[in-house]
Amino acid sequence: MSLPVAVPSASSVPLRPLPTGPVVSVRSPSSGPTRLRVPDLLHATDQAADDVLSGRCGHLLPDGGVPDAARWFIRIYGDDEVDIWLISWVPGHATELHDHGGSLGALTVLSGSLNEFRWEGRGLRRRRLDAGDQAGFPLGWVHDVVWAPRPVPTPIAGPATATAVQPTLSVHAYSPPLTAMSYYEITERNTLRRQRTELTDRPEGQ
Repeated sequence: MSLPVAVPSASSVPLRPLPTGPVVSVRSPSSGPTRLRVPDLLHATDQAADDVLSGRCGHLLPDGGVPDAARWFIRIYGDDEVDIWLISWVPGHATELHDHGGSLGALTVLSGSLNEFRWEGRGLRRRRLDAGDQAGFPLGWVHDVVWAPRPVPTPIAGPATATAVQPTLSVHAYSPPLTAMSYYEITERNTLRRQRTELTDRPEGQ
């Protein structure tokens, strides 16, 4: 899948100045592939979400608005240690069961809702993530992420009106930046089997 708009370099994206790049809460080295930890990535996605909601990343959005019939994504920050992406989700576009290779990950939902289906050893467990919710992904995390209907408000008396489907928006961070992802299937014996591994620098099953 190709990006509908060009991915800008990190130097061209005016984010707020931070003492240590996009993450500021590193307190001790990590034993994993990066000095950052999942809580640091959660903090980074929360701050990036605030930048998006405050309009500081408006120049990165497509001129016609976020597509409502296809998934869309763009990098909003990147360096040698962390990548941060803005991703939209629409119905009918799953990512497949996948891991994040040697990267840690985290997300913050900006608007709408997502369903995450995580492999837990004997099957999949669903977790719903609504606007404002966060999730972290340590090494070895295998999941699928899909668009979910927004919470239904309390009905008001009167004629029913059709509501247009709205994309869900979320911010994702990976450290180190993604270089490979593996994809999985569940076998008839209810075990996990790796189908393929792909080199990639794009987020969440693209």
